[in-house]
Amino acid sequence: MFSGIVEGMGTVVKLVKDQENLHITMECPFVNELKIDQSVSHNGVCLTVVDLTDNTYTVTAIKETLEKSNLGLLEIGSKVNLERSMPMNGRLDGHIVQGHVDQTAVCKKVEEADGSWYYTFEYEFDKAMAAKGYMTVEKGSVSVNGVSLTVVNSTDNTFQVAIIPYTNEFTNFHTFKEGTVVNLEFDIIGKYLSKMMRYTD
Repeated sequence: MFSGIVEGMGTVVKLVKDQENLHITMECPFVNELKIDQSVSHNGVCLTVVDLTDNTYTVTAIKETLEKSNLGLLEIGSKVNLERSMPMNGRLDGHIVQGHVDQTAVCKKVEEADGSWYYTFEYEFDKAMAAKGYMTVEKGSVSVNGVSLTVVNSTDNTFQVAIIPYTNEFTNFHTFKEGTVVNLEFDIIGKYLSKMMRYTD
């Protein structure tokens, strides 16, 4: 489990296609603190460390992960938001993030607002999935590329988030432009509530 508070950005240094899998090798600020079998969130996708060197670590993304996330679009030099799993005695500074990306969205607009930024995202709307909680709600939580954010101006298939300078600098949000594909994870609590309501008289 994660909190959506990004610890740092990693840089992709090697990509190896292995049948339908993709082995991703990264450099990151805390590589010397990682261990084999550890879970790390990559742009919101939970992946397992499978190899370590002094300066890099490697994770493997399978076909389904590549189809549902933006990891298949990574290139050498791409910046990736990273977060290690949350310790059970730690503070939940963001919201409950599982590291299970639901779908991707596309950045439609970036607006500067006197020192902060508004990012508008559009995602494919499915009424049946929305009924199961796969949607955004005003002032609700959403994970965008692994970053825990508060939703504003929510519609059926779009929403905005406001980004402060710190977040813009220390996550890969500063690389976003119109057309950038991002990963979304909708709020797990909303999914549970939506399912429970289907069984309520």
